[in-house]
Parts: sequence; C-alpha cells; structure tokens
Amino acid sequence: MRQLHDEVVKPIAVKATKGAWYRGWRLVSLDGSTLDVADEKNNDEAFGRPGASRGASAYPQIRFVSLAEIGTHVLFGTQMAGCTTSEIALARTVLPYLEKGMLCLADRNFFGFPLWAQASATGADLLWRVKKNMRLVCEKRLPDGSYLSRIFASKRDWRHKTNGATVRVIDYRLDGVVDAEPIYRLVTTILDHKKAPASELAALYQERWEIETAFDELKTHLRGARIVLRSKTPDLVRQEFYGLLMAHFAVRGLMHDAALKADEDPDRLSFLHAIRIVRRKLHVYSAIPPSAEESFS
Repeated sequence: MRQLHDEVVKPIAVKATKGAWYRGWRLVSLDGSTLDVADEKNNDEAFGRPGASRGASAYPQIRFVSLAEIGTHVLFGTQMAGCTTSEIALARTVLPYLEKGMLCLADRNFFGFPLWAQASATGADLLWRVKKNMRLVCEKRLPDGSYLSRIFASKRDWRHKTNGATVRVIDYRLDGVVDAEPIYRLVTTILDHKKAPASELAALYQERWEIETAFDELKTHLRGARIVLRSKTPDLVRQEFYGLLMAHFAVRGLMHDAALKADEDPDRLSFLHAIRIVRRKLHVYSAIPPSAEESFS
C-alpha cells in the first residue's frame, strides 16, 4: 500500500490551477501531525504513546510529516513512524520529494542548518520562518527592506564566519492584528528581491496554514466519526494510513478536475460536499482512477 502511495500520490496542479502558484513557483508547505491508533499491545509496542498530564495517553499514536501542494491540498511525500520519532527526523525523509520549481513554506520549528541545507540541495526554493531572536547579521540591505545574511552549521563556524550559507531575511509586523507577535522573521533562498519582493513573500507566508486544512480533511472529514484508526496490528495500521491518504488524494483529484472545468479556485470548493457526492456515486463506479494523469470524469 505504501509503495502504491509513493508511486501514485504526487502534485497535480497545472498552470491553469488557481492558487497553486507564485510567480511561476509551485507552492508547497511542510508540516506534521499525529493520529491515534487502536489500543492494542502490538500497536503500543510499535508506535508508543504520547505523554499526558497524568501518566500516558489513552491510545498509541503515530506521527507523520507531509508536503502539501497548497493550491490543491494534495498531501504527498508523506512519511510516518511512531510518536516517539520527531518531526525533524521524519522531515529528513520527506524533503527528497521537493523539486526545482517548488517554493516550500515551513514553520520555525523546522528551521535548522542541516535541514535547511538538505532542503535547498533539492533545487527547490525555501521560505521558512525562524525565531525572531536568531542572530542574523545584515551584510547587505536591499531596496525592498529585506537584507542578505548568512547562517552557519555551528557556533564555531559562526564565530569564524566559515561554511556559511547565504540567505535573504525578511522582518515584518502585522499591524492591527489581535495577538500578533511584535515581529515575524522569514528567511528565503530567493536572494534577488526583484524576483520576489519582501512584501509579497510576507503576505504569501500565511498560505503555509493551508496544510493544516488538508490535515483536518484527512483526520476529521474523511474519517467521519471515527476517533482512532481501527486497525489492530502495526502492519494494518500502516496499510490503513496510506489507504486513507490515497482516498484523500482521489477526492482532491476530483475536486481539482471540477475546479478546472468551472475556472474556479479549488479552495472555494467544499471537501465535505465532495465526500458526500463520492459516497452517493460510489456504487456506480468500479474504481476511482488513482493517477493524477488519468481523467477523474
């Protein structure tokens, strides 16, 4: 099931897909989440339980990290493990699914020199948030207010200014927004401010949250009233998880097709409504083509 998932589930946006692009870059987002699984001894041993305020959680749990194509909400490159595996460790196995021509957005929890270097080596461009107190010396101020700086692999490299990677830094505020932080800081591999002005990148970063919507579709709407994955053994949990991802991909493929025909942004279509339509029509079709290259008509 995982092999089928890896072969089939890929970005599906075309040039006409609204909301999927920024100045020629395919927008994707990196993030992780968790799912509770059946309270069985084998699942407990394979995946572990998260800590709780009193003892341990009621259910074993899996952790997964995905890339999401922002315009279509397709989750791809997904890797899963037990809840004791960190998101950073899983992200290392997800990053190879990045490609040149993509612009990857990620939250500050993912930022670190090794992960940044691995992600940028794929050829994709990056726009990641970092902690506002991170030491980033302004080496060249650019006309749009951003500036060039360098990040380093270690404190020793920082002191000696060796083995650094050049980044462009964008600091901005959200005036008039309740509970906004005093300052937000982004770093990007796009060093030319003319190709991507700071004001546009700052506005674009909020698109990172689209992956949270995709996770909600997967975890809440697609599963319905189920609280936990039903499978009672680790192998079946893995099978069920990747099957769930392919079902989400199939529904999102249908929605993308419908949006293209209506010349509409896929974000404006209801995922829950699409599920209801699929369930009503499912008995009519022997199968839903899983490939993004096939027609979903």
